[in-house]
Amino acid sequence: MTTFDATRLNRIGDWMQTYIDARRFAGASVLVAQGGREVYYHDCGLRDVAANQPWQRDTVARIYSMTKPVTSVAIMMLAERGLFHLDAPLSDFIPAFSDMRCLVSGATSIDQTEACATPTLHQLLTHTSGLSYGFNPGVLGAEMAEQHIEFRGDKLTMAQMAVKVAALPLAFAPGSRWEYSVATDVLGRVIEVVTGKTLEQFFIDEIFDPLGMNETRFVVPPAAKDRFAACYTPLAGNAFSVGKVDTGADTLRQLDGADKSPFLYPQIQSGGGGLVGTIDDYLKFTEMMRTGGAGLIGPKTLDFMMRNHLGGDIASMGPRSFAEQPMEGMGFGLGGAVLLDPGRARAPGSIGDFSWGGMASTAFWIDPVFDLSVIFFTQLIPSSAYPARPQLRALVHGALT
Repeated sequence: MTTFDATRLNRIGDWMQTYIDARRFAGASVLVAQGGREVYYHDCGLRDVAANQPWQRDTVARIYSMTKPVTSVAIMMLAERGLFHLDAPLSDFIPAFSDMRCLVSGATSIDQTEACATPTLHQLLTHTSGLSYGFNPGVLGAEMAEQHIEFRGDKLTMAQMAVKVAALPLAFAPGSRWEYSVATDVLGRVIEVVTGKTLEQFFIDEIFDPLGMNETRFVVPPAAKDRFAACYTPLAGNAFSVGKVDTGADTLRQLDGADKSPFLYPQIQSGGGGLVGTIDDYLKFTEMMRTGGAGLIGPKTLDFMMRNHLGGDIASMGPRSFAEQPMEGMGFGLGGAVLLDPGRARAPGSIGDFSWGGMASTAFWIDPVFDLSVIFFTQLIPSSAYPARPQLRALVHGALT
């Protein structure tokens, strides 16, 4: 087995400290495991700058879109049981998605539409459904932002929010393009409809309890409140304005603390971005995926999930949206990106790496060639603020011997 050079691995801690010293990140942690054995861990900085509390291994963080692989695994667990097939139309589960319309090519207003097919579960899993996000450019993104259509906050239930999503046209005909979207949130509602459980209860019963992920939830566990990290932004305005970075005077402006966070009392259990947890909990999840399912899901199903489901790379699908990873040289599986060509992605990696990240700059990847699980935790929005992810990839691969 390929091993690591310890001296080169230790460069990771030095690199992390430069981010802390420059006030780019308040605090951070990195965990590297190979073949199920921890080969590197380091943390530094603060989880709460104002309170001068250190970032530690048991710090609870918002993982945002690293929730998506969990929801995608849950969907595939149900598919394995024969409860539906991936080509099933979304309207089979949420009738409001019947009789769909999509924006015409070049549309300049939300009413310029034409009839289209209802997206399938597979299209939702691969972000080719035509759904979008309110922070994406374009007519649909602007309308979603205007109507505050987002699976967070305490105003609406998941069922109500899904109906609001269905009332808008799609950005494009399903299957014709790739666009990062609320699709995985909608899949969370599908799980509730199929199982009759809340999304969190299904996760607890079927994934978290079996794996021992006792501190990963949609609400900060009461016992962990004093370990919940604050979240920061370097932006002067709306931190969710992805792609438009107007840096403020304070590179660590606090967005959300442990005292009044929406993650303390969430109404919606966002399957696309609502989980909080610890770095060791998430390692249990990535190791389950890397090693073949731990009895929760079949290894062949995981192989199916972690292969490219697009006709080429994401860039070939005409994306116009923000994404948590590069688009060139990267395909997309079910719930995460798949590395097709490290050269085109411009970052070291192995063909077949499965990865994704979160809005607060967290990230992970699973490397099937070198048997790696690598997880990075911090709390800074947006994740596009700094090139930490490709830098960490270079550091980890540079340490392999």
